[in-house]
Amino acid sequence: MSPDRADLLPYKCTGPCSTNLFTNHDTTQDFRLSRESLAVLLELLHQERRHGWGATIETLLFLFWLAGGTSYRVVARVFGMPRSTVHRIVHRVTGEVVAIRHKVIYLPKTAEDLAAVTQGFAGLARHRAFCKAAGAIDGCHAVCDHQGRFIDTYVGWPGSVHDSRVLQHSPLYRRGIYPPPGHFILADGGYPCLQHPLPLITPYKQPVQGVAAQRFNSHHSRARSIIERAFGMMKTRWRAIFLQALEVHHTFVPQVITACACLHNICLGAGDIMAPEDGVQEDMPGDEGENGLEAASGAPWRDQLSAEVSALEEGMLDHDYFQRTVLDSRPSVFGEEGDCVSTFEARG
Repeated sequence: MSPDRADLLPYKCTGPCSTNLFTNHDTTQDFRLSRESLAVLLELLHQERRHGWGATIETLLFLFWLAGGTSYRVVARVFGMPRSTVHRIVHRVTGEVVAIRHKVIYLPKTAEDLAAVTQGFAGLARHRAFCKAAGAIDGCHAVCDHQGRFIDTYVGWPGSVHDSRVLQHSPLYRRGIYPPPGHFILADGGYPCLQHPLPLITPYKQPVQGVAAQRFNSHHSRARSIIERAFGMMKTRWRAIFLQALEVHHTFVPQVITACACLHNICLGAGDIMAPEDGVQEDMPGDEGENGLEAASGAPWRDQLSAEVSALEEGMLDHDYFQRTVLDSRPSVFGEEGDCVSTFEARG
């Protein structure tokens, strides 16, 4: 189903869907997705509506609501629909986007995919000591690859809950399914430095003792900052969602956030890049998480990596975050249903 077909537009629909989508105007302004990203989204949803407004218009309505963070009443006026209809459409399409998360949010599937990720992180860090980094994790508890594509999400906990507590309840931690043996995930100081069950390498705490630890922290920050950039891109695209209160029930919020993560990956795969408006924050080494984690410490592993940083030759070429899109670096951006290993928990 192509967004370029004017005959898909119901005669009652006015506003941005008629003035921008079916003309030469840029759809990013009102829907925050390029035409290419929108085409991919519609193809993934492939929903045929036997009744109602049609899948294309309902998807556009959902994107318009998501882009503006406006009330259902405002959206209803723009699209010429009853407020109750807008409410149903927003919830239905959100659920449909969340339902395809396994096609767009998934862990590396092949050895070649994993190698691309680890080499990418070594490039970001500008040091070979990080050639076993297989992801970067943030306090919002999402893991991304070297290009800022989310490969695992765990949504639903309040922001006041400590990172390490959320980590303990995450399927990624409990199941130990990723990363493969010998690999690790880069985390900030809000997480514990672990070797088992989930290998996490964090920076040294402040005040940093010695030149070697300082150099390690610098390379670590260069590589881990891609997760900050990924969230920066997502929050810039859906600024209204993340920076203002939504008129939705709190139990619906995890689904909205997961839908935003799915759309972020779709856009990244389509080359639809929206640079963060805010600068990427520097790592602030913290307390290395709560003390209640019954796990093997990753401190000796970190010390070994720090020694490698000091011993190995530096100076790898600067890594272009988006030198290749996800479409270029993988045989297929979107796997078949059930192929991925993505974790999602919607907790009220």
